[in-house]
Amino acid sequence: MQMDHEKLREIVDSSQNIVFFGGAGVSTESNIPDFRSTDGLYAQSWRYPPETIISHDFFLRNTQEFFRFYREKMLFPNARPNPAHLTLAALERLGKLQAVVTQNIDGLHQAAGSHRVFELHGSVHRNSCMRCGAKYDLAFILSTQGVPKCPHCGGIVKPEVVLYGETLDETTVDGAVHAISQADTMIVGGTSLAVYPAAGLLSYFRGKTIVVINRTPTPFDRQADLLIDKPIGTVMAHAFADLLMEY
Repeated sequence: MQMDHEKLREIVDSSQNIVFFGGAGVSTESNIPDFRSTDGLYAQSWRYPPETIISHDFFLRNTQEFFRFYREKMLFPNARPNPAHLTLAALERLGKLQAVVTQNIDGLHQAAGSHRVFELHGSVHRNSCMRCGAKYDLAFILSTQGVPKCPHCGGIVKPEVVLYGETLDETTVDGAVHAISQADTMIVGGTSLAVYPAAGLLSYFRGKTIVVINRTPTPFDRQADLLIDKPIGTVMAHAFADLLMEY
């Protein structure tokens, strides 16, 4: 394990343009459950399957039930960045990390201090009225009960998260593709790379070095120059302990 930490540090130190691509596993160490592990959302029992509840069609047909699930299982206002988020923010400040491309919607990368973050699936911190377009933050959603309604026009306030059946934001995808295509090192962490089209963006990488940090196998493992099957927060805490001392 120590050799993996040292190799990771060597790769980062020798890189000039790193892009990080992450998923739910980045936030599990902040006590936010993922979707596909044995104790994740997809393994839990609900009246409807979670993947059905967080779909566009279900949102339109059964909005009340959508928000019951959304508030209970997808909002974690007390979550705080863990060493993975904090290390990536530190690497950005050092000029090593050029972008974070994330499938997460929790906003923890920004809370840690990262600035160039491409949120492929949107964010719980952004919400908009479906009728008048008024914008609201997470605090507004948490202050409401049932279906949140716009105080100005009475329209439904919908989270700006990408539900199943919805397309990814084109501007966000274009930015992520450009960042990935320019990177000399790609660090993939906390993701099974099972969700498309997000995972397909890795095909745009043309750089030299690939690092994969994930507890379970991914389709990208064979291409990795360094493969670490440990929780990413733990890995980052050991490999970059000096960078985390400022926090």
